[in-house]
Amino acid sequence: MFYVTMFFQYMSQYMKTRLEYRADLVVEMISDLLNQTVNLVFILVVFGHTQFLSGWSRDEIIFIYGFFLIPFALFSSFFNIWDFNERYIVKGEMDRILTRPIHSLFQVILERMELESLFGVVTGLVIVMYAGTSLNLSINWYDPFLFILFAIGGALAYAAIFIAIASIGFWSDAKTSIMPMMYNIGNYGRYPVDIYNKVIRFLLTWVLPFAFVGVYPAAYFLGKKEWYAFSFATPLIGIIFFMLAILIWNKGVRKYRGAGN
Repeated sequence: MFYVTMFFQYMSQYMKTRLEYRADLVVEMISDLLNQTVNLVFILVVFGHTQFLSGWSRDEIIFIYGFFLIPFALFSSFFNIWDFNERYIVKGEMDRILTRPIHSLFQVILERMELESLFGVVTGLVIVMYAGTSLNLSINWYDPFLFILFAIGGALAYAAIFIAIASIGFWSDAKTSIMPMMYNIGNYGRYPVDIYNKVIRFLLTWVLPFAFVGVYPAAYFLGKKEWYAFSFATPLIGIIFFMLAILIWNKGVRKYRGAGN
């Protein structure tokens, strides 16, 4: 209950701060929407030259992209730690974090919340419903529950990767970071993994599980039975990788030397 209370207190303060600058909040949301639109237009341009991509139709790719936006929005809202190395390690703010009676990762997550990114969930749902309607997909009574479960699993898998990468900063206090490269690699999860070679497919599945953010969970709703095992493994993969990331973080915190001379 202590952590739940802290979460809502931080959320309340965050909303008060953001609503002080409403124009900035609106501009940010519009910027995210434009970015998502550009990515969608790119898919449409690709399918302007071909009807299928490795056996996947245009609407199926759009469905995968729409689903991807939902766990990505959850990740962006609550695990926005792309600048962790420079802000908390190089500038020494981790020293402040460690003086408080709350888990360090939980506190960093609370401080870096960007709740306006949740707008991506709405965008993703609109795209999914559009593509699903075009594909005449049937919906079972339990599919909405699986949808939520898969989305949370995908968000945890995405977050696990970046938490593990951020933890590298505990061993190296250099300003350089591989975060931007990981963000670019994460975009591969928007597309079916079978359009890549076996090495990249293995990497996106078992090393950097970005495929569990988009294509694998979406494959279930698209009726791709050959991918069902991966679809239902999504929550488990998310939990396993997230727990491993926390273990790496905790070990890194014990190695942290502080920002002193």
